[in-house]
Amino acid sequence: MLSAEDNEILTRVGPGTIMGNLLRRYWTPALLANEVPTPGGDPVRVRLLGEDLVAFRDLNGRVGLIQENCPHRGTSLYFGRNEGTAHAPLVAGEGLCGLRCPYHGWQFDVDGNCIDMPSEPPTSTFKDRVRAKAYPVHESGGLIWTYLGAPDTMTPFRDFGTDSLPPEYVSAGKTFSPCNWVQAMEGNLDSAHISWLHQFNAIDDIPDDGSDKPGYLSVDMSWKIWRHDRAPRLEVHDTWYGYRYAGIRTTPGGHTHVRITGFCVPYMTAVASIPFRSRLSMFVPIDDENTWRINAVAQPPRNPNGYGGGHELFDVTNYPYEARKFTGIRGRRWTAENEYEMDRDVQRNETFTGIPDFNSQDLMATESMGPIYDRSQEHLGTTDRAVIRMRRILLDAAKRLAENGATPPALAGVEGHDFRTFRSAEKILEPGEDWRILGTDDDPTVQEAMLATGEQT
Repeated sequence: MLSAEDNEILTRVGPGTIMGNLLRRYWTPALLANEVPTPGGDPVRVRLLGEDLVAFRDLNGRVGLIQENCPHRGTSLYFGRNEGTAHAPLVAGEGLCGLRCPYHGWQFDVDGNCIDMPSEPPTSTFKDRVRAKAYPVHESGGLIWTYLGAPDTMTPFRDFGTDSLPPEYVSAGKTFSPCNWVQAMEGNLDSAHISWLHQFNAIDDIPDDGSDKPGYLSVDMSWKIWRHDRAPRLEVHDTWYGYRYAGIRTTPGGHTHVRITGFCVPYMTAVASIPFRSRLSMFVPIDDENTWRINAVAQPPRNPNGYGGGHELFDVTNYPYEARKFTGIRGRRWTAENEYEMDRDVQRNETFTGIPDFNSQDLMATESMGPIYDRSQEHLGTTDRAVIRMRRILLDAAKRLAENGATPPALAGVEGHDFRTFRSAEKILEPGEDWRILGTDDDPTVQEAMLATGEQT
């Protein structure tokens, strides 16, 4: 369990909070690129780490992320006009342009500069002394990332592979979840729950396909192993970006099966997949009580089967849930208000939860804890080791930053910190094989895939 004080530190992310100050040292996904697809298109509201902002793509195609309230009298710039200035009309995609407040016509560019103040005398220089708070942005992998920290602490963008991702592989999506970001993320760092929460009885009817042996198994066999051994042993291995951990199970044939998931400070995970995977799953705080669950392809698929690298978890035989795409803003049909459409008869006879959507099972588990769970009342076991380690890494980093300005972990710009090596993996181990090698640059399967695609990490 955590003390009430540490739980408060861990979960509060607004300006000036201990954890909020830590999170602001990292480039953070603010919105999907396709939410502002068109130069001169409509602005959109963005709430991020407790701050109310507006994003827009100006007539020159540049993206801006600025404070929502106009610095003049506070009118929401969400209702503003995305246009060129009256005194310097845009010609052939060049010239001054930005978001104009509907109240008095003050206009701000993507950098927050006031570029037009038509309600003041033409000779006035007042506009040169007014700025809207604006944050730098970086467009990569279908996402608009931003840096909310102080300019003098900004480090280079952490490129997990998205900067060089070919357009045909760009895919990003997000789902809203009304709960704190940490409890949402903890589900991705919990290898034990897949043996319970997501189970369905028809797994027992899947025939043995012969892949229960050392090497790369089928997705069908993976599900059968989760059901066979429902108390995995966890091992955590610290890395420069956070850690990787293995959920270790014994297969029906007596072999050792590992699912390896990665955690990158502060909110990134790479969930286990066969044979390895680099798809990013991120848990970005909207504020203390709401979260965006963001998924993005980081690197091209390097395996014959698998979206974003790795075999698809949902390709299992007899799969009872509806397959859904992860691109764009994913709507919420299954919510707390309708009890996630839980069917008690289905729960008794077909699936473990009776909830008809795979991801909504996770959402139920984390959202039903309440907006911010009181961790001082929990009782943790051996399968919670990865969750415990994540909390300790974040709390230690946040406290050190607050106490003595210590540099946070896993920042870009440090020699040897190549974020493209952040991957997950899954395999049945050969005798004596070290799971820590799987999915890394030292893994022969990774090397073979890189060679086959002509890519290097």
